[in-house]
Amino acid sequence: MRRTAKPLALMSLAAVVAAGAAARADDAPATTSAAATESAAMPAAERPERGMHMSAVEARYGAPATRYPAVGQPAITRWDYPGFVVYFENDLVLHAVLISASG
Repeated sequence: MRRTAKPLALMSLAAVVAAGAAARADDAPATTSAAATESAAMPAAERPERGMHMSAVEARYGAPATRYPAVGQPAITRWDYPGFVVYFENDLVLHAVLISASG
């Protein structure tokens, strides 16, 4: 049976998300600011859409607060913005995830 790269990409993404969630839970203080509440209510249109190129994301949303190096094969990269996190597969948006205001 032929194996595809898709399961490997999902496993890589799961590892990156799990590592990021663990680090965020330990490092990030709980916030209840108005800005955090607003970002949690951000409509989907205010986040990058799946398939957007990295350069288009940066042009629309500005430079990310934090850029993490690519890991795995295919390369999965994470950019943190205030209110959301963007995961890229190679140079294209895979997911854009809102950050919960409850921490």
